[in-house]
Amino acid sequence: MPDKKTCIVIVGPTASGKTKLSLLLADYFKTSIISADSRQCYKELNIGVAKPDEKELQRIKHYFINTHSIHEEINAAVFENYALAAVEEIFAEKDYAVMVGGTGLYIKAFCEGMDDMPGIDESVRATLRNEYSNKGFDWLQEMIKAHDPLFYAQGEILNPQRMLRALEVKLSTGKSVFEWYTIKKKQRPFNIIKLGIDIPREVLYDQINKRVDMMMEAGLPEEAQSLTDYRYINALQTVGYKELFDYIDGKVTLNEAADNIKKNTRNYAKRQMTWFRKDTEINWFETQADDYIRFIADNT
Repeated sequence: MPDKKTCIVIVGPTASGKTKLSLLLADYFKTSIISADSRQCYKELNIGVAKPDEKELQRIKHYFINTHSIHEEINAAVFENYALAAVEEIFAEKDYAVMVGGTGLYIKAFCEGMDDMPGIDESVRATLRNEYSNKGFDWLQEMIKAHDPLFYAQGEILNPQRMLRALEVKLSTGKSVFEWYTIKKKQRPFNIIKLGIDIPREVLYDQINKRVDMMMEAGLPEEAQSLTDYRYINALQTVGYKELFDYIDGKVTLNEAADNIKKNTRNYAKRQMTWFRKDTEINWFETQADDYIRFIADNT
């Protein structure tokens, strides 16, 4: 659709260089950026979610960064509505918009839309939450593995609220929550070009380890300490904070917490790539900005 506006969607695993590439492309096309990260929208979270620095946020307009509070419930449906409004605002003045992030479900919701889910059986919800309260996190993971292997393979299995929601949907409807997101693809009134960053695993893991070290030096333990009163809020059931709450509770040393963040981040990166590899519309490159720009020019 060469006559339509174009949204460039940059995907890839955490610490692969997506933010840097998004800034380069936003500069080149003189446009704004929409974050498709499920955690960067929270005003209270900073170091642990790897937001662009303040200088870049001031230089280039970013949407869905520092827009919500951890006390709000943010999900793929909320993001879809927000991002569609944001891209419409950008297209009022620009021919291109840039979206960047590693939350596959958010990107899928923006690109393809979502179908309304049926109501959840309240007795199922109450039973699950009571069982989780009594039996704990390991029980919840095993329930997900047994009842919804699709979510277990691709979803946020370190996030109990997301897992409880997935179980509610599966046990109430018989379908995985992911199946409800893919029933009917919606056509958007603009072009979408998906670009993926693909770098060798050993390079990615080294970048993850270095990023965690930088976060720790920048004050991530202190940031986690300041958030302990909110540790059970859904937004904080995430890599980078849960491990430090264990340190604060005296369960592990600070070095062990840092190692656990690195390990869990590497596992998260694997799951991100499993998700994105299934999307045949993604065009994969190494992180050379000129290659991306040439590709976009040839396809718009």
